[in-house]
Amino acid sequence: MQGQRKQAINEKSSQTAGLTVTKEQDFSEWYNQIVEKAELADYAPVHGFMTIRPNGYAIWEAIQKNFDEVIKARGVKNAYFPLLIPESFFKKEQEHAEGFTPEVAWVEKDRQETVERLAIRPTSETIMYDAYSKWIRSWRDLPLRINQWCNIVRWEIKMTKLFLRTREFLWQEGHNVFATPEEAEKDALEMLQEYKKLDEELLAIPVILGVKTEKEKFPGAVNTYAVEAFMPDGKALQMGTTHFLGQNFAKAFGIKFLNKKGEFEFGWQNSWGFSTRLIGGLIMTHSDNKGLVIPPKIAFNKIVIVPILFTDSKEKVLKKARELEKALLEFNPIIDDRENLSPGFKYGEWELKGIPLRIEIGPKDLEKESIMLVRRDTGEKKPVKIPEVKKEVLKSLEEMQSSLFKKAKAFLDSSIVEASTMAELKKIIEGKKMVLAHFCETGECEDNIKAETTAGTRCIPFNQKPSSGKCIRCGKPSKRKILFGKSY
Repeated sequence: MQGQRKQAINEKSSQTAGLTVTKEQDFSEWYNQIVEKAELADYAPVHGFMTIRPNGYAIWEAIQKNFDEVIKARGVKNAYFPLLIPESFFKKEQEHAEGFTPEVAWVEKDRQETVERLAIRPTSETIMYDAYSKWIRSWRDLPLRINQWCNIVRWEIKMTKLFLRTREFLWQEGHNVFATPEEAEKDALEMLQEYKKLDEELLAIPVILGVKTEKEKFPGAVNTYAVEAFMPDGKALQMGTTHFLGQNFAKAFGIKFLNKKGEFEFGWQNSWGFSTRLIGGLIMTHSDNKGLVIPPKIAFNKIVIVPILFTDSKEKVLKKARELEKALLEFNPIIDDRENLSPGFKYGEWELKGIPLRIEIGPKDLEKESIMLVRRDTGEKKPVKIPEVKKEVLKSLEEMQSSLFKKAKAFLDSSIVEASTMAELKKIIEGKKMVLAHFCETGECEDNIKAETTAGTRCIPFNQKPSSGKCIRCGKPSKRKILFGKSY
């Protein structure tokens, strides 16, 4: 009687522990519940900040590990620069200063220590480039390629959305100096391809590459290149950017080098970065109404083993479950041998937390010398003979990774619609899709379109077929199309 009562309590807890809204009903609340109930992150005591929990940080660690190997293979070295930046540093590059001033958080000056305010790092160009001006002397010091993994503070005034819009977030930022503009821009474009590879091959999120408009480029940059994804709620999400900075910052900070001719010249720079927003993109792209779905390549724990326990067969089942755990150690399996919870409750909990594969094993499975293998994304169940388990696990993980990307790619492709009039543009945006249209690329038209539709320019996509047309807003001649959409 007591056991039945305990199971009834567990089943009731299972209902309240799961999601209470669907992705279709209330996307924003659905997202918030996944972040909190899958134990990815939590709201911090200070408004606008978040605490990243171990489940969420494990995803960030996997991203970091993957990309760190990529940049080190390219000759980039990691370093760390100060969190506090003197106000005067921002004023050295005026466009950069104006671009970040609204978001900067300041530490009030201590008159005994300094005569100027100190900014909490909103980005690190200024503090890093001051150091570069001291470190670079000759062409032999180039290229200088440095990345840092750090936190950033930008005093957002909009509503907090964990991983997507918080006042503090984590990111990587690479800042590099070259001897020629060709080297600097080539590297910026190559890093854009590395971001695409990270997003598509690791996170299974398809992206569009392109250049930002003059109005949307990074403050102080010559060109900004973007990696754009599209989320199921009809909003674009930037999944990485690279910038060709030219000599603007080099001139402002005195980054000079003695060239091979024995003459001094300013260095040519680029920068590139992505943030913990990638985790938000992963959640929105792949998750469903059962909870989080994690692409296998990014999941730390790729398997959960759930033994079905009965008194008379418990020891035998547990023994086999532990043998499986040991045999599958490379997948970091979790073995859920809690005896006070029903199998159904456990299934729901691990589906909520997004573990890619589940292995169920009970007394009947032992008799057949098999297990039941369950995929998180499709729910497909497959009986597998125990000697074949590892082989089937590898196969299922590969199939799941591929399937998640194909599904997301089909969604992205169906979400880009061409338009030739403002009426069409408005209708498509209202239908939660993106618009590809001819555009004159002036700031005035850009502002007018945003005012009328709340949709902004995302990027001018690469690899467009040559075409001539008229700007969708003003009718002036246009040589290429641009992507419009709402965004985070």
